[in-house]
Amino acid sequence: MKFIPNAAFEREMLKELNLSSIDDLFTDIPSSVQIKNLDLDEGLSQQETEKKLLRLANKNKSCQNMISFLGGGIKPHYIPAAVKSIQHRSEFFTAYTPYQSEASQGFLQAMFEYQSMIAELTGMDIANCSLYDGITAIGEAALMATRITKKSIFLIPSNLSWEKKSVLNNYAKGPSITVKEIAFNEKTGQLDESSLEKLLSDKVSGVYIENPNTFGIFESHIEQLIKKIHEYNALSVVGTDPFSLGIVKSPGEYDADITIGEGRGLGNPMNFGGSGLGLFACKQKFIRQIPGRLIGLTKDSNGNDAFCMSLQTREQHIRRGKATSNICTNEGLCALGTAAYLSWLGGNNLLEISKINFERGQSLSKAISKVNRFSKPFTGTHFNEFVIKSPIDPVSLNNKLITHGIQGGLPLQRWFPTMKNMMLFGITEIYDEKDIKRFISVLEEVIA
Repeated sequence: MKFIPNAAFEREMLKELNLSSIDDLFTDIPSSVQIKNLDLDEGLSQQETEKKLLRLANKNKSCQNMISFLGGGIKPHYIPAAVKSIQHRSEFFTAYTPYQSEASQGFLQAMFEYQSMIAELTGMDIANCSLYDGITAIGEAALMATRITKKSIFLIPSNLSWEKKSVLNNYAKGPSITVKEIAFNEKTGQLDESSLEKLLSDKVSGVYIENPNTFGIFESHIEQLIKKIHEYNALSVVGTDPFSLGIVKSPGEYDADITIGEGRGLGNPMNFGGSGLGLFACKQKFIRQIPGRLIGLTKDSNGNDAFCMSLQTREQHIRRGKATSNICTNEGLCALGTAAYLSWLGGNNLLEISKINFERGQSLSKAISKVNRFSKPFTGTHFNEFVIKSPIDPVSLNNKLITHGIQGGLPLQRWFPTMKNMMLFGITEIYDEKDIKRFISVLEEVIA
């Protein structure tokens, strides 16, 4: 045993056990199933391990040393030092979400404030204490709509991203929810109203609409769409980019029943794709069906304000037989980061961040469209993501751009077969006009 440095100590242990060797400990295991040796490299010292990991880490290119205009989800946003400072305090810095008896009043208040901010941001009556991420929030919304309406059909846009469809379909299997897809308008990139009307029926529990949608385009007729959905006593579920809510109406203002979204960008880093933050809010009348848990404000035995978990109908808590979800935790540390970020930002600065994201999205899309043979296939107004048609294969184009330290758009044909040579670009406040000019210069060079 190489990990025991003292051979005498080893002999003493064997003598006490009345054994002659370490192998005697395993005599009950048939020799036919014993593994003599593992096909593993020799172990490394701490110094050697650190050196190897550094070599691997240096292969990564961050968005600070490589410009990224990749659309379709996770994008870099600026995170102020104050957010990191609060998140990294020892009182908070854990991935574990404590139960009521373990949670401090400080943490519970932070979650209460998070809920209040998300409710105000989305214009909804109540927000929960967060979900795993924006994608699983769609599945939870479909389950919630089914519980409330007792119906079994859930409608989604056909241009929903592939990973969201995959997760939703997994959620739908158990309760036998039928997921049907609404076509999109090939001219505007928006939801096709006539397709929605054909699919709506008294069997539809809910309809999911993204605003902006997967192509980054705002649904300009979303108020009319929701009115139509309500005519069939179905619930309207709206997915939103929280950064857009500084310049457009919140879902609550156009009568959405449930609002969801990905909140990772609100004060949390990209983390190689991990640690998402599911935003989830709804109307007050549906509060008993909301997944996850809610933090409330009450009074203690001495009449002082006290924060507590006021609703927690999940499988590990007191109402497990009537649980609304199997969520075992909420993204507490990420929600804390969002609360700190929104507090730091304030309403006026949220408006400015929204404007910057919108304006730079317009600037980048116009600049690319002016390059020879590049064009915008959709006429709808977009936020900070947009679709561009390339004159050459997108994968080949991206390979050329990467040699110049630039990440291009997301090729779409793999998930949308009819969208040949189309790419989804995205930009945030991280990049400015200088970065756009550099990209256009490189783009013109690589396709010349």
